[in-house]
Amino acid sequence: MSWIRSRWLFFTGIGAALSGCFTSQERGGQALYEQHCANCHGRDGEGLGTLMPPLAGADYLLTHRAALPCLVRRGQRGPITVNGQPYDGVMPAFSRQQLTDADVANILNYVQRAWGNAAPEAVTVTDVTACGE
Repeated sequence: MSWIRSRWLFFTGIGAALSGCFTSQERGGQALYEQHCANCHGRDGEGLGTLMPPLAGADYLLTHRAALPCLVRRGQRGPITVNGQPYDGVMPAFSRQQLTDADVANILNYVQRAWGNAAPEAVTVTDVTACGE
């Protein structure tokens, strides 16, 4: 086998392996969402009436994208408006013992791409780490 062909096979294999990792992380984000978030925000992101805001089709995800990692990490108290509807509930904070920075990034990336949401860019682990606790 030629040197060029062996390099091509090597890099093709790495690409396939990495694409599998990203697919696995996306499924991981969904599983983490279902475990930690769905009780309040609904399995399909529909929210809980006027008590908990929806995430499906939520304008808040786009207008507050930079703040989302800190919102998950530190929680939320006080009034917010989602799709024109006011909410004044409490969202608990999730510490690094509960969710790693990678877990938070995977959840947010799942939420921002599920149920018709279309975030312009992904949340990175660095975005979450910058939040502190």
